[in-house]
Amino acid sequence: MSTVDKNRAIAAAILPLVGGAENISSVAHCMTRLRLGLRDRSLVQDDALRALPSVMGVVEDDTYQIVLGPGTVARVTPEFEALVAQVPDLAERGAAIKAAQKAKNQTPFKLFLRRIANIFVPLIPALIGCGIIAGLNGLLINLAWLPSVTPALAAMASGFMALIAVFVGFNTAKEFGGTPILGGAVAAIIVFPGVAKIDAFGQTLSPGQGGVLGALGAAVLAVYVEKWCRRWVPESLDVLVTPTLTVLVSGLVTIFGLMFVAGEISTAIGDFANWLLANAGAGAGFVLGGLFLPLVMLGLHQALIPIHTTLIEQQGFTVLLPILAMAGAGQVGAAVAVYMKLPRNGSIRRTIKSALPAGFLGVGEPLIYGVSLPLGRPFVTACVGGAFGGGFVGLFNMLGDKVGSTAIGPSGWALFPLLDGNKGLAETIAIYAAGLLTGYAVGFVATWFWGFSPRLLEEFNVETAPTEAPAETPVASGGPGSPTPEPQPAKV
Repeated sequence: MSTVDKNRAIAAAILPLVGGAENISSVAHCMTRLRLGLRDRSLVQDDALRALPSVMGVVEDDTYQIVLGPGTVARVTPEFEALVAQVPDLAERGAAIKAAQKAKNQTPFKLFLRRIANIFVPLIPALIGCGIIAGLNGLLINLAWLPSVTPALAAMASGFMALIAVFVGFNTAKEFGGTPILGGAVAAIIVFPGVAKIDAFGQTLSPGQGGVLGALGAAVLAVYVEKWCRRWVPESLDVLVTPTLTVLVSGLVTIFGLMFVAGEISTAIGDFANWLLANAGAGAGFVLGGLFLPLVMLGLHQALIPIHTTLIEQQGFTVLLPILAMAGAGQVGAAVAVYMKLPRNGSIRRTIKSALPAGFLGVGEPLIYGVSLPLGRPFVTACVGGAFGGGFVGLFNMLGDKVGSTAIGPSGWALFPLLDGNKGLAETIAIYAAGLLTGYAVGFVATWFWGFSPRLLEEFNVETAPTEAPAETPVASGGPGSPTPEPQPAKV
């Protein structure tokens, strides 16, 4: 079966299990999940959906989210959209339903975090691609190989980061209801070389000062200026006056205010992260690695995205991500212990066997939602494993060996190509690998000894009938499904 046919078959298998095309109000996807707006939630066949070999799990939030895994979801979504597109008036019907769902489930803080994610998450593929190219370029430079090629690779790796403020401004204006290109135009002021000729607050500005935080603030301001102009400027003059005033007013505020303030905040973030890990690295790593899974469950991890991006922009890498990635290691160790503790439970063991490869590569949804969270205690012991792994990496940061990532998104083994630090690459990789091993080991031991009460062990260590999946459905990478809990997971 060709790849196109396989993806079409996956889409075709999912559609009737979510109530058919008539039940779909919206279709979207992120890096790992197919996100569906539903007219009638009761029409969804959860158990049958989880039984599909291509489905890693399901999550309910403001949309019904089907975890398919990275790569697969991007290929299945267009096929799914093509099947659903046969239903007329889908967009209008879905808009009201989606608005009602959001009004019911949203809080102001949760909405703010989701907006932050909507601004920065679309940038992750470029960050990953440029980060890997930067790593490859550094390796070639260290080995003195292909000297005629390395300048070109450096341009590819650095071009996006040099202009990331523009993309942040564009996405911010789009997210807050303004004209995206005006948000990008105002944010472009921050990276324009000519700002070096401008004095503000008694200091000469430098290109890039304020970074992504300044771009975000400038674009938000541009949106409010634009909306004010739309309200008061006569329609006959709107096409000339509104964009001019938007760029002029928000541009002046950016140059003579936001760049300085955002620059101070960005510098403070970088200085604080460096100070924290240099003076309390082990303790900070322990806390961050242990709390990351709960943060993911609450959706609060999204608040870290601008911090990661700011650190990458300032220092070339974020020292926080390798520590937070240890949460995934604790999750893997806990899952292996569960597998060995429940030799009679074929259902859970099949889920773990299929989900472990994704877990090693940093895709945590199948193990979180299919294993540890439904069992309860193993979720806590997975956090313990993440805490010790984070503490290990943090300890070496405290000893002067910074371990960072040149991009955000991947974790687990998938983070190896993106590692960077202030020492040699081999040493950085060794510290990160040892941190993963620590997380695996502690997560396993903690789960083995404290992950099950006698009653829980007796309840789950029983024979389970195999779950039959539709024969015509092809297997996608990642594994089977998982029980249902709630909020938003992320790759860990």
